[in-house]
Amino acid sequence: MCETARTNRKGMGFGSARRAPRPVTPMTPTRLPRIRQAVLVARDRDSVVGALRATLPLGDPFNDPEVAQFGLQNAVMPLGDTFVEVISPVEEGTAAGRHLDRLGGDGGYMTMFQVDDIAAARARIQRLGLRVIYELDRDGDTDIHLHPADVPGAIVAVDRMEQPESWRWAGPDWIAKAPNKIGPLRVTGATLTAHEPRMLASTWAAALGVEADGDRIALDGGELHFVAGERDGIAAFHVEGLEADATIAGVDFVRA
Repeated sequence: MCETARTNRKGMGFGSARRAPRPVTPMTPTRLPRIRQAVLVARDRDSVVGALRATLPLGDPFNDPEVAQFGLQNAVMPLGDTFVEVISPVEEGTAAGRHLDRLGGDGGYMTMFQVDDIAAARARIQRLGLRVIYELDRDGDTDIHLHPADVPGAIVAVDRMEQPESWRWAGPDWIAKAPNKIGPLRVTGATLTAHEPRMLASTWAAALGVEADGDRIALDGGELHFVAGERDGIAAFHVEGLEADATIAGVDFVRA
């Protein structure tokens, strides 16, 4: 992931669950945004990756060499046709490092949403006056990161893939295609704590181009739920097909 608005990948300002594999419904166009990648920030990337892989049926990690320019290292791992990423600072003065200091430990950092109409998303972001801290367009695949001061609680990314089933940020196996074999489970949503849950839900809904229903936002196949808490931030990611809830790196992975 990343540090500031640059034109390289990727920007960032700020019990066992194993089961027999099952088919995952292929990606299709939808009017609702879909959460495609859940991002954690951790001091020790490899330790957290190990804990995640011991608990979730994740695929092999992809370590994106481009994040090094932002003083980071990462690992992106498939969970079905969604993804879990761990980022860690390897230099002083990174946004990820400052976020770790604010949290007092590992935690949630970012949610990446896939949409069908990136032109409409760009127009909406401009109309709302939301600041973009990072943007990348590559071969029809787009990644836009919003300033967390404008959409609090996490960095919100809005993405569009030329081939909807693909996910360029997961490495060569996912560029312009999806692998023939997709593992079980998938991330479908998230729970965020907030000082004012309904207000934060409204802010996120506006950024995503949908309507909030009180403290909830409907997604393709899932939802975002905002609950009262001491700070604005990610509390949990929802996982379809999960057999047992688990807490890893300060974030709950809960049954959808």
